[in-house]
Parts: sequence; C-alpha cells; structure tokens
Amino acid sequence: MKKVIFVRHGKAEELQPEITDFERSLTLKGKVVSMKMAFKLLEKENDPGILITSPAFRAFETALIFNNVFKLPPERIRVNSNIYFKLDKNTFFEILKEIPEETEIITLFGHNPSFTELPEQFCTEGLEPLPKSGIICLSFKSKTWSGISLNSGFIEYFLKPKKVL
Repeated sequence: MKKVIFVRHGKAEELQPEITDFERSLTLKGKVVSMKMAFKLLEKENDPGILITSPAFRAFETALIFNNVFKLPPERIRVNSNIYFKLDKNTFFEILKEIPEETEIITLFGHNPSFTELPEQFCTEGLEPLPKSGIICLSFKSKTWSGISLNSGFIEYFLKPKKVL
C-alpha cells in the first residue's frame, strides 16, 4: 500500500510590497501550529517517508519543522518547483515517477487551492478545503507508485488544526 500525505503550509505573513509571495515566511503562530500538527502526524506515522516541498519559503519552513519533529536528516527534504508553480494531476504523476518503489509514503508540503483539489481528484469521496497547517493522508491499494490513479485513494485521516489542537 502506498500513502501520500498532503500538508498545507502554516499561516504566513501578509504580502508586503518589499517581498514577493515566494519569499513570505511563516508567522510565529504559523510555526507553532505547524509544530503541533507535526506532533499529531507523529502520532499517526513513525516515518513520513520522503518529504517533498514547494520552494516557496513558507512551505519550505513548514517542511523543516516536520523534518525536525521526526528527527530526520536534512537530505530527506526534496524541493520541487512544480508544487508552487503548477501542481496538477499531470505534474503529480511526474513527481510519483521519481519516487523509489521501496518508499511507501511521501509527504508533500504546499499550497491551496491545489492541496484541496488534487486530493479530491485522487480519492473516492469529496473533501472540505484543506486549512493552513492541515494534513490529509490518502492511501492507495497499490504496490507501485505507477499504479496510483484518479479516484483510487481512500482518506486515511484528515487532520485540521482547530479539531486536533
């Protein structure tokens, strides 16, 4: 069985004229909530597998927080610009092609609307929007990453900060 965990970045600072959207950092609250959610994920998973993040700073910071909570080496984090610029089902399949078959779980860090829309396309049931710092885990009855297809995933859990903290 393969699992894909989607983690939306934590609350970010407001867009300012001096910085780009790409450079926005997490707020203190965003960091704290992300850390608490990482510990909630740790209750569900011993290992989040390969961490793949958007290069946008707020998503990368969120991935670093999760990486630290799981006490993983930094090289477990991969940056994929498609998560920021054009994450859709086609780029998602491209990401899956790069995952070794022995890997059972990947955890993606990124943004809405794609982090609500994409899981919805791959699971058999409808989803609510993924809130900031929210986590959706989809499991697939497939032994290979290439065996994952649209409408073939099941929601294993959907963790929302307001419900779990």
